[in-house]
Amino acid sequence: MAKRSVRLEKGIESIKEEIKSHFDKLDKEIKDEDEIMARYHIKEIDKSLIDALEYKINLLGKNKEDEKLIIEFRRKLKDYKDKLGIEEE
Repeated sequence: MAKRSVRLEKGIESIKEEIKSHFDKLDKEIKDEDEIMARYHIKEIDKSLIDALEYKINLLGKNKEDEKLIIEFRRKLKDYKDKLGIEEE
């Protein structure tokens, strides 16, 4: 079980970095006024990355820091959606 925990922790860190990368790209697309690519990054963060992160955290066992991080990512994503006028599904 220890190997599984280590792999999950590495996977969680990898997903966190990927989410941060997509947020950086999202900032760039908004500055460049490329709404199509901005929507792509929002969808990618929302539909696959945050859900995958939440799933892996649940497998490993929740802690308050990880829960706060997920809440922060969702809040930040909502702010971007509001900025672009994208409605919640």
